[in-house]
Amino acid sequence: MVGSLFCLLPLFWLVRSSFMTSLQIFEIPPIWIPAPFKFQNYVEALTTINFGRFFTNTLIITVSCLAGALISSSLGAYSYARLKWPGRNFFFALLLASMMLPGAVTLIPTFIGWKMAGLINTYFPLILPVWFGSAFDIFLLRQFYSTIPKDLDEAAYVDGAGLWTIYWRIIIPLSKPALIVIGLFSFMSSWNDFMGPLVYVNEESKFTMALGLQMFQSLHSAQWHLLMAASTVVILPVIIVFFIGQRYFIEGITLTGLKG
Repeated sequence: MVGSLFCLLPLFWLVRSSFMTSLQIFEIPPIWIPAPFKFQNYVEALTTINFGRFFTNTLIITVSCLAGALISSSLGAYSYARLKWPGRNFFFALLLASMMLPGAVTLIPTFIGWKMAGLINTYFPLILPVWFGSAFDIFLLRQFYSTIPKDLDEAAYVDGAGLWTIYWRIIIPLSKPALIVIGLFSFMSSWNDFMGPLVYVNEESKFTMALGLQMFQSLHSAQWHLLMAASTVVILPVIIVFFIGQRYFIEGITLTGLKG
């Protein structure tokens, strides 16, 4: 209980500061409850720069990456967990080895590749890689698929079901907790991504919420009440999504480590 309160203190401080003036934020002893609540901080923060446009851009990227993560990773994991084909174990080990490569090592070669393709200042470098599968997501789903009894596949084969029918009618419905975990990871990663848009996006009209917040900070570095309000708006969707899916998140993480 004490540990939870300690971890939630920064979040409480952020939200509490977003309803205060700059002077109230730094008063000693601290003021824990704003008096009065300055709702105008949010109005000023959201109208100073075009956060509406940044929100739309971020939503487009996040939804596209979410769909790509769920489709590509679930199909890849299905192949590794339920199908037998030559070199399966070797390629799975190679897939796991790719997780050891730091992002900084591949950043420059990847950027050069996208530049040669003429896709800099577009969202393709942020979205397309996700549609080819994530090693971590595939590994997580593969572990979960391994817990589903293969007797279900054999029974479906006897009834005349094909690979696609088994995947869609049996594996996917039974994998809801794991898929929700993948969805949560993908949503938080895409929504909070700062380095990707910073490297590949140049025009302000294409900025995401993370870049918009950085630009807002450079313009209003001394106006802490507005900065706190803008930061609260940026992280609010992540908090809402996590609290909605936290039960499935815990269930998916727990079941993924089991093998039956």
